[in-house]
Parts: sequence; C-alpha cells; structure tokens
Amino acid sequence: MAISKNLPILKNHFRKHWQERVKVHFDQAGKKVSRRNARAAKAAKIAPRPLDLLRPVVRAPTVRYNRKVRAGRGFSLAEVKAAGLTAAYARTIGIAVDHRRQNTNQEIFELNVQRLKEYQSKIIVFPRNGKAPEAEQVLSAAATFPIAQPTTDVETRAVEDNGESAFRTLRLARSERNTEVLEKRELRIRLKLKLKRRNRVSPNQKFIFISTNTHFRYFFVHCII
Repeated sequence: MAISKNLPILKNHFRKHWQERVKVHFDQAGKKVSRRNARAAKAAKIAPRPLDLLRPVVRAPTVRYNRKVRAGRGFSLAEVKAAGLTAAYARTIGIAVDHRRQNTNQEIFELNVQRLKEYQSKIIVFPRNGKAPEAEQVLSAAATFPIAQPTTDVETRAVEDNGESAFRTLRLARSERNTEVLEKRELRIRLKLKLKRRNRVSPNQKFIFISTNTHFRYFFVHCII
C-alpha cells in the first residue's frame, strides 16, 4: 500500500524476542481437574448450603435484546422489602441483594417478589450453634429455581389483500404535503409583490407574515433598517 502525504517512513520493530513472551497452556486438563476438586471441597465445606446465590430475573439491556430475560446481579431493596425480608437478613440465607438496582417494570417486580416467596417456602434454615439435622444438599440455586424465557401466543390468520399499498399511501401523503408547502410559498411571494406595487415599498422596508390555523393573514409593517 502506498503511503500518502509527507510523512516519515515507518520503521518496523520485529526484534522483540517474542520467544520469551510465548504463553502456553499445557496444564489445561490439569486445571480442569483442579477446579472440579475445588468445587467439591467448597460444597463439602458449606454443606448443606448451595454453592451459588439466588439471582433475580431481569431484562437484557438495549432494544435488541430486551425481549429476553436473564439472571441479574441481585434483588432490589424494594423487592426484598415486598417479600417481607430485610437486606441484611436476605444476604445471610443465600439471596443476592443489589442496592443500586431500581425497578422500572411492574411485571418483573412482581415476578421477583414471587421468586423470593417461593425460595422462602422451600428453604430450611438451621441454627448456628445447634446440631443441624440431616438434609439433602442442593448444589445449585440456579438449577433449583431456573429462569424460563416468556412465551407469547401468536394468533395466525389468513392473508388478506385489500389492494392498498402502504408505500403508495406514504408517498401520496408526502406529495400532498410538499404541494401544500409550495402553494403557500407562491402565495406569499404573490402577495408580497402585490403589496410592493400598491404601496411602492422602498428597499429599506420589510414584511412580517403572521399565520393562523385556518388561513394566512399578512400585515405590512414599516421597519427602517
């Protein structure tokens, strides 16, 4: 590629000892086993608590993806309060709370409140100092309370061709608007010329046109510049 303009010639620097900066991942299989063992050790340590926290249902951002729902960072303070909990207590029983989140959707708000109430109905809280009874451990709260995508029933009907074209309707409306603008412009020009001939207006005078909703009324004003 040719270089344009009066610029200095580029100097390529390829002698950077790249062999010393190569990073390989020969331990990928071993890391996989290590992560699995770490998850098992954590599950045994915090048993019978689940490994993750309960997350709210939120809409994905931007117009392109807001038709989908996904797991959010944490429940809002209003949702926690509506479920009959406090933020401090909710964090102790495995509920994620995000104090920054604001509710802008009543449907999602009610869905998350119902999600919290369902979680409370199924959770078993053990005393800290007493002997915990035997209970089956749930490894994942997300798997126990999954987030399902909402489905909408679309009604089908036969295709009806009424002979009307939306494109032609828009073009006709635009044409009528442009024609009306041109007619008003010509009317202003004709009235201005007529007033000039009648009153012999000097070049130092100008016109002010005041329009109403029904028709145009023109007022001749003497303004000495």
